[in-house]
Amino acid sequence: MQQTEQTLLEQMHISELDIEYRKQLLNFTAEHAAALAACLPLISERIDALVDAFYQAQTSVDEIALLIGDADTLGRLRTAQRRYILDLFSGAYDVDYVNNRLRIGMVHKRIGVEPRLYLAGIHELKGLLVGALRRGLGDGPQCAAVLDALDKLVIFDVTLVFETYIRSLVAEIETAKNKSDRYARSLEEKVSQRTQQLEQLSRIDPLTGVYNRRYLAESLAATLRAAQRRGEPVTLVYLDVDDFKGINDKFGHPRGDEVLRGVGEILRSICRTEDLSYRYGGDEFCVVLPNCTVAAAEAAFCRRLVQLMAEQLPGVSLSIGVDQTGPEDYDLPETLISRADARMYQAKHAARQQAPDAEESGGGAAAGRPAVEGAP
Repeated sequence: MQQTEQTLLEQMHISELDIEYRKQLLNFTAEHAAALAACLPLISERIDALVDAFYQAQTSVDEIALLIGDADTLGRLRTAQRRYILDLFSGAYDVDYVNNRLRIGMVHKRIGVEPRLYLAGIHELKGLLVGALRRGLGDGPQCAAVLDALDKLVIFDVTLVFETYIRSLVAEIETAKNKSDRYARSLEEKVSQRTQQLEQLSRIDPLTGVYNRRYLAESLAATLRAAQRRGEPVTLVYLDVDDFKGINDKFGHPRGDEVLRGVGEILRSICRTEDLSYRYGGDEFCVVLPNCTVAAAEAAFCRRLVQLMAEQLPGVSLSIGVDQTGPEDYDLPETLISRADARMYQAKHAARQQAPDAEESGGGAAAGRPAVEGAP
């Protein structure tokens, strides 16, 4: 439930039982309430003079006069003070009385009345009331009983007002703390996001958009550990752009960059969610295929790679080496990479050996058709 839907009593968890307990702590009894109520006619006769004297004293203090500010506000305060004084002698000190005192404390806090000014005002008002009671009742037992009751009731009121002050201050601190916590969480999230972005950027090859060689060493080791726990094979595809130097020399480096970007895009498009593609260096790329055998890689991944190369980069061919580790024995990352690299060079050499034969037979190498060498 929102605060605006609760009374101050409900917000501060003050019940009728709590009110009675507060009275007991001050030894404020029904006799005290009756003694004050008996003086209501006397106070009512003098109420205007009491209010005038009170605000004459209050407005002589520069700080208080500045808080009051104008004649209209002073008029409203005089009316409220008149009601406050009469309530002191009403004889009814129940939940309505307490809620009214709590509102007084809340209003004083909101308009910036400091506790020292509030206490000074209470001291001034009590002095005026004591003077009026002594003049009206004399110095007999009745007056003493009324003054004792008034003293206890004023303490009762001040306690309520100060609890409101304290609650308001605590609420302000909690609000500031919550605001600070929200800002800190937001800042942490932004820093975390930015850190993740920077980490991601540090892993990505800026030209091709695939992961870089530095991240290959880290992620391949993790992939092999996970595969070993699950007893799954891991296949590594190592590929190289054929005659990349010739492409740069003939068409220029912008075309060479375009080819590398195209290879990177193709690799990203055919990789599964769990697959990772890397630029190993220059015109060489690696693809790590978890839970995949050489046969499956050649049948699915490499076939799709051949198809897209022919469609998107006609005239560009690849040499591909494929090797597997697991599920029985697992190699070190560098060993797996080295074997796949060697198979790539075997495929490249085989393609060169076949090229003259193809030309003599009237064939020639098909554009985009890579040479693939896999583990037996």
